[in-house]
Formats: sequence, structure tokens, C-alpha cells
Amino acid sequence: MEASVRVEKLGPVTLVTLDRPEVRNAVDAATAHALHQAFLAFDADHEALVAVFHGANGHFCAGWDLQAGAQLAAQQHPGAALADLDFSAGDDKPQGPMGPSRLLLSKPVIAAVSGAAVAGGMELALWCDMRVMEEDAYFGVYCRRFGVPLIDGGTVRLPRLIGMGHAMDLILTGRKVEAAEALQMGLCNRVVPRGDAREAAMALAQQLAKFPQRTMLADRMNAYQQWDLPLPEALRLEWERSKHRIADGLEGATRFAGGEGRHGKF
Repeated sequence: MEASVRVEKLGPVTLVTLDRPEVRNAVDAATAHALHQAFLAFDADHEALVAVFHGANGHFCAGWDLQAGAQLAAQQHPGAALADLDFSAGDDKPQGPMGPSRLLLSKPVIAAVSGAAVAGGMELALWCDMRVMEEDAYFGVYCRRFGVPLIDGGTVRLPRLIGMGHAMDLILTGRKVEAAEALQMGLCNRVVPRGDAREAAMALAQQLAKFPQRTMLADRMNAYQQWDLPLPEALRLEWERSKHRIADGLEGATRFAGGEGRHGKF
């Protein structure tokens, strides 16, 4: 594992930490590969139920490492070098330029966002299922000013998450989006005090880990896979995947009838 990526197993929660303080956790090629491998390992770990993705030293991720990009541009034949970045769409576990951004995992990942989550770092946060954001953290397509494209799902996930109007505003202007506005437009799910994102994301992950997992994961996957389907086909897929979880629901109904989980308690 690349030294800039740390993985800790804390019961059913896996904490993945990006740690490149000298560049505000910007991602180079080695770090992208390490992140990709870390999340594949999480997905394959039967004891791990939820992951928290965290940036150390006060920032989530400042995007792609432009210093590495400058070194690439200085090469004699940069076009040939760029061919090495042609990530195969046919791979069943594809790696994006920022790492895991082209994976659809079978289990949820929660982003704990502090400081900057910009450019490719914003795309990594969008890749996660939920985002817990500190009150002084911020998003932004900051790569707009340098002509660096969004190629880690930003132009796909952003409109789906916050709608086309908000997405075009952010994609075209590259402006800064602070926590209060991010919450209002649905770009994040929770806003917490400065320094609390990791702790709050871990608490949320522990909550998710306590639910009946097979039903939750079936509902999650149905929500992801309905996007490109006509309504009748999406409803059929929902039924085919989730009908096997009806027995779980009936068992839960029995627990409810016995007095468990009343009045909104979990």
C-alpha cells in the first residue's frame, strides 16, 4: 500500500485515510492506484460493512496533483505518456485517474470532508454514498481555471445529485461552494463543526452497520442501477433483487410487534 494511503479496520467500519500533507492530499498516479486497491480490499472484506473516506491534516483532497501533471507535460512526447492513462472501460474493476472513481462497490462509503474537496477531490467525494462536511470545508471545480477536465465522474454524478441547473453553475464557473450552500443544494448530507467530520462520519457508519445488511444493500444497489432504465424495467429489477429480502422484512415485523424499535428508535 502506498504510504500516502492508510487503512484501519475499526470493527465493521473501515477507515481509509488519504495523507499527502505537502500537497493538500492531491493524488498522483501511485496514490490513485493505492486508493483503488484499498477500496477493492474493503469491498472484498466480508467483515467490513461500511467505509469512511477521510483526508488527513485538515483537507479532504485538492484534486489531481498538478505538479505531477507538469512533470508529464515536460516529457519529450507527452501524448505517448498520456496513452498510459487510457483506463479500460472493459475492466470489471476499472480504475479512474483519481483511483476508485469508476467503481460501483457493493457496500456504502461515507466521505468525511474537511478543508478543500476540490477538482478531482470533489469528484472523489461525489463518488461516495454520503458526505459529512465540516462547517468551514468547501467544494469547487477549481480545475476550471487550469483547463483540467472532469474525468472522474464529475459531469455524471454532479447533475444526478443536485440537478442540471446547480451542476452547470458549478461546472462552468468553478466557483467555491461552502458548507451551508452545499447542504442547501444537496451536495452534502450533514454539516458538523470544524474538526468533527471524521468522528461524525464514523458514528454514521456505525449506525448503518447495525441495520439488517442484505436489505439495505439491495435497496442501495437498486437506487444506483435504476438511472439508465425505463420505469417498468427499473421496477422489475427492484423486485427481482429485493423479493429475496421479504423474509428479512417479516422477521423485522415480528420484532416490531414484540416492542422493538417503537417511536422512531433504532
